[in-house]
Amino acid sequence: MNLQYFAGAACRALTARKDGPSLYDVCDPILLRHHGGDAHLAKFYKTALGNPGLRPLLRRTGLPELRDESRFRALQDALIKARDDESPDWAAIGGPIAELLDTVRLSHPRPKPLAAPPRAPAMADIEHVIRSCGAHLLRSFGRNGFIPTYAAFNLTGDPDVSGREFLMALTGLNARGYKNSTLLFNLARIFIARSPAGKLINPPWTGIAEPMWEPMQIRHRSAYYDAFFTEALLSFVETDLASPEEASLSRRAITDMIDFCLKTSREDVPSRDGGMVGVVTALAPLPHPRFSRFFAQIKQDLGFGIYVPDCDTTACAFSAATQAGSDDPILDQPLLDFYRGYQVRSGANEPRVTVPLNDNIDYEGGVVTWIDNLAGEHPFGNDLDPTLNLDILEVSFRNLSRWKIIETPQRLDVVHRIIGFQKRLAMSGAFTNPRSHIYYLPELYCAYFGRCYAAFTALPLAAQRAIDPDGALAFIRDKVLAYVQTELIAGEMNVFDAALALIALGHLGADTASFTPALHCIVSHLGEGGRRGPFKAYEWNKMKTPTRILVGGPEVTSAFVLMGLALARRAMMRGAAGA
Repeated sequence: MNLQYFAGAACRALTARKDGPSLYDVCDPILLRHHGGDAHLAKFYKTALGNPGLRPLLRRTGLPELRDESRFRALQDALIKARDDESPDWAAIGGPIAELLDTVRLSHPRPKPLAAPPRAPAMADIEHVIRSCGAHLLRSFGRNGFIPTYAAFNLTGDPDVSGREFLMALTGLNARGYKNSTLLFNLARIFIARSPAGKLINPPWTGIAEPMWEPMQIRHRSAYYDAFFTEALLSFVETDLASPEEASLSRRAITDMIDFCLKTSREDVPSRDGGMVGVVTALAPLPHPRFSRFFAQIKQDLGFGIYVPDCDTTACAFSAATQAGSDDPILDQPLLDFYRGYQVRSGANEPRVTVPLNDNIDYEGGVVTWIDNLAGEHPFGNDLDPTLNLDILEVSFRNLSRWKIIETPQRLDVVHRIIGFQKRLAMSGAFTNPRSHIYYLPELYCAYFGRCYAAFTALPLAAQRAIDPDGALAFIRDKVLAYVQTELIAGEMNVFDAALALIALGHLGADTASFTPALHCIVSHLGEGGRRGPFKAYEWNKMKTPTRILVGGPEVTSAFVLMGLALARRAMMRGAAGA
């Protein structure tokens, strides 16, 4: 999008004819100056929705149906109950908002078909991009003392969250602050999406991964991100394209990031068998996430005061540390014993998934996301994401011998059941449906499956047969490869889409000729990031509640491009050598 688009969209939002009561007509009398009840609801409203920066855009966002006095009053009564009731009936409170939310029409991107270029870019151009991305990551680490990632709010919300899913979240989340933010963000979504302001806040884009052009981006550090930056720098060193100084700096950064993952972000939690287990929290206590003081306070005001460990960050941190050759004793813990307590078994513990936004898939065998902390807190309730479960498989394959998985029937059973969960997802084709995923795009699932499959095929054949006697992973490989080749790289892509495609194609052993569209996309867009890096920031992962929150950054794009190009280069060089 260019400046002309944003200027026109802003003008239309600021001059639109008001058609019914606005968000502020509904909320100001209840939340702007009220004292008493749940103070957080009013504080969230003033911070996130009622602030002077947003008011000019949303003051003309009226809803004609709210001219009906009974509907207007029902909406205000619901907010009053959320504010004043000691134990609110969240399903009843959410009812009037869910009804309005079902009038919002949002859709996922549908890229136009695009003919493949006739030939791949020159190897020198590919290597130049790899060097540029590696240098960018090292510069960022040297400047900040870590490699940052950014979070940005998209107030139009996620296309997969309609009234039904909103009520699921409102009743399934546990922390009242998180329920408050979900309630008000979804109320605001209706006014935004049904007004000219929606075109300004959520403009169209090329490809699938959403560019992060929101003006408010929150810089932070997390062990989850450090784990993937570690893999990117390992990949950079393995290409032999890093200078001796860059290789040395990479190793130093890797050591620091692994230490951040396994020590700074470690948290001990109770396991289901009564013992204690060291896991990795997604957001370490202050000051480690490196928020500015301003954003640290906003985080608290928005209802994100409590953060608990999660199964995904733990798996990815352990995997990165294993790849980096760490000998930290925490890695000796067989995580599968712990994950077994969080694995869904039909009938027995399905209620463990309290926020089933993706209930179109069968949860049997999957491991849920969030881990109860030592105090027993679980503010986000729990959900189940397919990509997370790939990360659990991947770290298990890397630690197969250390954790004695094949020799321990209970651990092998956990692996078999996760593989069964993934196979059903592939058989149904549900992995291609954005609604099936909580935190990721289907295209990222494909890339992460490639990463998982590569770890599997690196094992001895006897171990592969014990882990996957029915060939389920080979079956999934074929499905994922077909989707990437016939859907993802057959349409318009942005740089992040192209990087994900290369990671999947490279790990899954695709013909190198299929790399061409993605390679061209990346090489031709080098420099699009301007002063911030070689490339722009795109959606890496997201939250669907309390609204659509994107996570990514220019450094994230550089990391994924580096990993994708390194895989492609290795396959192309191997093909050239064998020709």
